[in-house]
This record gives sequence, C-alpha cells and structure tokens, in this order.
Amino acid sequence: MAALGACACVALLAVVWFAAFHIGFFGHADQSIYQQFGDLHDHGHVESVAGWLVSWFNPDPYVYLVVAVLAVALLRRRPRSAFAVGAIVLGANVSTELLKHVAAAPRPGSLFAGGTSPLPPASWPSGHSTAVMSLVLAAVLAAPARLRPVVAALGATLAIAVGYSVLATGMHYPSDVLGGFLMAATWALAMVAALTRAERWGASPSTPSRARVSVRAALGAPGAVLLAALVLTAVVLISRPHDVVSYAQAHEAFVVGAVVIAALGLTLSTGVLLSVRR
Repeated sequence: MAALGACACVALLAVVWFAAFHIGFFGHADQSIYQQFGDLHDHGHVESVAGWLVSWFNPDPYVYLVVAVLAVALLRRRPRSAFAVGAIVLGANVSTELLKHVAAAPRPGSLFAGGTSPLPPASWPSGHSTAVMSLVLAAVLAAPARLRPVVAALGATLAIAVGYSVLATGMHYPSDVLGGFLMAATWALAMVAALTRAERWGASPSTPSRARVSVRAALGAPGAVLLAALVLTAVVLISRPHDVVSYAQAHEAFVVGAVVIAALGLTLSTGVLLSVRR
C-alpha cells in the first residue's frame, strides 16, 4: 500500500509539473490563484501573520522542529522510526532543492504586467511547503499510535496554513505548493514501505502482526478538522452572507485553489496515517 502510494505521488508530481508549465489552461489558473491570494496584501494583518508562519520553516528554526520530532521517536525507543524521520525530512528537502534546478524554466506570466512572471525560474516545487509537509508526515510516523490521528489532523492543518501563507506572501504559485506536498509524501510513503519490509524480515513466525490504525480512527480527526472548517465557513456565511458571496464570486480562483490545497494536504496526511503499521 505505501509503496503504491509513493509511486502515485511521483506520478502526480509529474502531472502537476507538466500541467503548470506546458498546459495553458492550468498555467492560467496557476497565475489567477496566485494573483487572488496576493489580494490579501490589502489586509496588513494577514500578510504579517502569513510571513510569521512561513518563517518557522526557514532553515534555522526548522532544524529545532526536526530535532523535536526525532527526540519523540528516540524517547519511544524506535530507532528505525528515528532513522525514517531523518530520511523523510532530509530526502524530501534535498530532492526539492535539486528538482528546483533541474526543472527550472521561465514561469507563465501572461496575466502580469509585461507578460513576465514575478517568480524566478527555479521556484517549483516550494521549499517551504516541502519542509512543513515532510515534518508533519515524519511526526505522524514518530508519534504513539493512539495520538497519530490527532497529529495527522493538526499537522495537515499546519501544512495547509503554510501553503496558503506562501501564496499570500507572493513567494510561490499554487502548483509549487502542490509539488512540495507531493515530494514530502513520496519520501514519507517510501520510508513507511521500507519500515514495513524491515519489520517483516525481522519478525519471527510467532510474532503477532501489528494492526494499522483503523480507517474509522484515521478518518475521525481529519474529519473533525474538515467539519470545523465547514462550521466556521457556515458561521461567517450566516453572519455576512452578502459579503461572503460577493467575495467568492469575485475570487473564484482563490476558492478553487484553497480547496485543492486543503484537499491534498488532508489526503496525504490521512494516507500516511493509514499506511503506518506501528
């Protein structure tokens, strides 16, 4: 299951790259979503919060977050999990930096002044999105089984918020965020597959198999996050229906981009959660 998931993520990564760089409709959508997230600059507090959130995934503070996740795995006496955490974080982030240069190309910019994109050629995938999602998925692997659904749900929420923030600060296109998420998930699922194979090799015939987190338990926490988001949306809609509807109609690309990023973030965290054996 995990190995197939990793292969699927690689395939989706290639699809996202090809669509963003070589299919006009998707390139246009990429720019539209980027521009409409950029409209949040008009709200100073949004830009400042987004910048603060993104800053946690710059190299210096990020190292301490990774060490904290590693410490959890080591305190649980799971050296293989600790190795996997390191491999996920290092592998995903190094792969993203390499891929940025391999895939570097002028970005579509037909919607911008002068027809030139404001982003540099080497901006896909997003490094910050890779960093947050790889940390989240590594934390799911390191956490005790009973806490994994909560870690996956809260982690997905954090990853989605950072994804929105790199768009709001003008650092990346949405396809960059999707690419970063998929790169992190590829490494996470590959390491889960490797751990599962290692456990099978090391287990004796009499060793009882360890059950994965049940589908019901795995979907419970992410489902709660989705429900909370829907409730919040409903409250805002009821309190200011005209403003919300008008904004959504004027920012259709923003709504689509936000939904796609959120859906991918929740899907990837839940998928890794379901694939972990212990």
